[in-house]
Amino acid sequence: MNRHDEFSTSANKGPVQEHDVIMRGRRLLDITGVKQVESFDNEEFLLETVMGFLAIRGQNLQMKNLDVEKGVVSIKGRIFDLVYVDDHQEKAKGFFSKLFK
Repeated sequence: MNRHDEFSTSANKGPVQEHDVIMRGRRLLDITGVKQVESFDNEEFLLETVMGFLAIRGQNLQMKNLDVEKGVVSIKGRIFDLVYVDDHQEKAKGFFSKLFK
């Protein structure tokens, strides 16, 4: 069994794309396995990955590279945290936290 078979499902006949997060010096993130960018601003990115939703928080965040076909995103800025979140919980929390700031 290879690594890709481990994450395949009956609904998805092909191998699941790999998901890697590579951080360089807390200033640059390279992320693979990105399905789509849900939202982003200079303090937070919300990405849908093959392993779930990933929230990246920081300061002066900018999208350095986006390759939708390969599922690769590069983000630069000062990284504070990376958190995998439940889809509905994060969207509601993000909306209300921005509304009541």
